[in-house]
Amino acid sequence: MIEKKFRNIGNSWGVIVPKAIIEGLGINPVLDKVEIYIENNEIRIRKIQK
Repeated sequence: MIEKKFRNIGNSWGVIVPKAIIEGLGINPVLDKVEIYIENNEIRIRKIQK
């Protein structure tokens, strides 16, 4: 588990996702899209399958 804090990015808030997590999910951050949703009081991110 990795602990992170939210950062202010313009008028929004964000979290920097470590490269190891992106690679572990098989996400190409340039080409792939993800969906972000809330489930069971958690923020979930998953790669959209083509």
